[in-house]
Amino acid sequence: MKKKSKKSSNYLEQHLLNFLKRNSNKSYNYKQIAASLEIKAASQRQTIIKLLAHLANTNEIKEVSRGKFTFNNTLNKYIGVIDITSRGSAYVSIEDIDEDIYISRESRGNALPQDTVEIYIYKRRRRGRLEGTVDKVVKRHKESFVGVLSLNNKHAFVKPDGIQSGIEFYIPQKKYADAQDGDKVIVHFTDWPSTAKQPFGEITKVLGKPGDHHTEIHAILTQYDLPYEFPKDVEDFVTQMNLSISQQEINKRLDMRDVLTFTIDPKDAKDFDDALSYQILGNGNIQVGIHIADVSHYVNSGSILDQEAYQRATSVYLVDRVVPMLPEVLSNGVCSLNPREDKLTFSAVFELDHNGFVQAQWFGRTVIHSDERMAYEEAQYLIDHTDTNLIPKDCSVTNEDRYIDSSISNAIIKLNALAIEMRSRRMQQGAISFDKVEVKFNLDEQSDPQGVYFKVAKQANQLIEEYMLLANRSVSTYISTNIKIKNFPFVYRIHDEPDQDKLIALNGLINRFGYQIDMRDRKTTSDSINTLLKEIKGTKAQNMIDTLTIRSMSKASYSTDNIGHYGLAFEYYSHFTSPIRRYPDILAHRLLQSFIDKKAPSKHYKQDLEEQCKHCSSRENLAANAERDSIKFMQIRFMQKHQDEVFEGVISGVTEWGIYVEISINKCEGMIRLRDLTDDHYVYYPEEFAIKGRKYKRSYQLGDTVKVQVKNADLIKRHLDFTLIED
Repeated sequence: MKKKSKKSSNYLEQHLLNFLKRNSNKSYNYKQIAASLEIKAASQRQTIIKLLAHLANTNEIKEVSRGKFTFNNTLNKYIGVIDITSRGSAYVSIEDIDEDIYISRESRGNALPQDTVEIYIYKRRRRGRLEGTVDKVVKRHKESFVGVLSLNNKHAFVKPDGIQSGIEFYIPQKKYADAQDGDKVIVHFTDWPSTAKQPFGEITKVLGKPGDHHTEIHAILTQYDLPYEFPKDVEDFVTQMNLSISQQEINKRLDMRDVLTFTIDPKDAKDFDDALSYQILGNGNIQVGIHIADVSHYVNSGSILDQEAYQRATSVYLVDRVVPMLPEVLSNGVCSLNPREDKLTFSAVFELDHNGFVQAQWFGRTVIHSDERMAYEEAQYLIDHTDTNLIPKDCSVTNEDRYIDSSISNAIIKLNALAIEMRSRRMQQGAISFDKVEVKFNLDEQSDPQGVYFKVAKQANQLIEEYMLLANRSVSTYISTNIKIKNFPFVYRIHDEPDQDKLIALNGLINRFGYQIDMRDRKTTSDSINTLLKEIKGTKAQNMIDTLTIRSMSKASYSTDNIGHYGLAFEYYSHFTSPIRRYPDILAHRLLQSFIDKKAPSKHYKQDLEEQCKHCSSRENLAANAERDSIKFMQIRFMQKHQDEVFEGVISGVTEWGIYVEISINKCEGMIRLRDLTDDHYVYYPEEFAIKGRKYKRSYQLGDTVKVQVKNADLIKRHLDFTLIED
């Protein structure tokens, strides 16, 4: 009874506080409060009297005259982002406060997950933690949600995907149009009246039936606020653009159309951001041109096209489709460095000696003519078979045997040799080599997964990566260290050093597999991480340890304040080489041209640029989450066809509710729930990353090999459940 009374008292306290806060311009005695809260029981009225005394004592309310109270508006207000738990309570993170502020379910007002809110904070002595109450929503994180429609007589509700806190949208009868019960829909937030328990919304689009392929892919995009169609006014704007290359424009640029030039990209690539040119100079050195599509020539700052590109900030690569940052006529057409076409580019041109050291460099706008389009597989074949120029059809982009001009094959072989030298030096300087396994699917015409394979980075991939890194680092260094124009604002790609606590935790994990990280200094740390990543390559635990290692690292992001790039071991680094698919690269092109023209931006520009950096970093994270969800969805579709098979896997995670297992041959991850392990009562030991049977002492630990079978493959929740198969 005591427990129930305490819970009831806490609940009543929150309602009392919320009532006084909503009516903070008036004062009330306990009788008026009880009447407003519709409380009649004498015992609860006595509780109100005690609560009023307690809240006045903690300064959360004020007694303005004998027995009359009002909300204390002098409490400090703070702005933060709210995160709502599955139980309905919430936490608000505030920039200048180390501790997250606890918000009870009754005190979160009409906030939705990730909204920016204004809160009052007060100290709860009996719990020893900071607590608060939401005063108002400052900014909605999003206003469109995906969920399944439930129709009940004249009432309709939509439970948003991914929100487990009991929030449902009430949809008035006139607001759900032709949607049917059970449809997956997009609901737009319209209002949340103070008297309503749930937010109001209207259905703006019916996506289809849950579980359908296109329905779920569109749901993923909507969930992360990633538009998959361009607005009509943007499409019309592009249609009216003059996309031809005039002689007048060519005359403004360095003409490099006569220099041997080619692209190397994935076999299925539709757009080509970058090309390499190769020329032997009179002194025997090599001139390498890194030519990047001059998107900024076509996307003028402030135009409707530029605004749309900025809002998107990145192209999104899902399993079965690309959602581009730019309309197709630009991304796959005029901006793409297609073979045997004149193209406008922004170039970084280097003179390299025979060890790959830069002897001279030049940056500026150019015009090029790509002689050949190469796939990674083709370039790799030429690297592996230096005695032939004939590429077999299984490597060829044309699916037929084809000859490559010897000038191109010789260039690829020489450029690869220089790239190997440059990569070796990077590793020696402390760069970390992450070659995480990338899961790919063989899809049929209906986007149904027929098989799983893994993308492996070979020398051809590393060749392109090395020259892109050279361009990105050199552009950033050029602007940052040039003494003629100091403090010029720029968009840096930054990567902070890893948190020591995370590295210690990682060390504890990998010790179980016989590995260790030497954390004496930055160099020993990066060296031992590289050794770890090299030694686990090809093992069953590779993907798990790769993932755990990446999680221990800081996240890379965009900023105007340079702190260097830890993972690459670069003091200066930027993104310059992919403007078709990344907005920060467009910003870098514009800033570089301003720097070359000696046109310094206004003194307030850096502040605006920093906001753009934060926006681009945020959109990049959303795109990454959507890409992961699409892979998970496709893995579940694939596993639906293999429910009768037994697979070997590695325990990739251990929690109090179950163990996660990653299947070795296809990297699909699912869960064995503790409640399904019926041979014993298992207890979770977090410090050992294990569960152990209480009676028979059998244990399952992170990294253990087990056999599993699919129990349930839920496409809608994007979740795999496994059954443990005993030997």
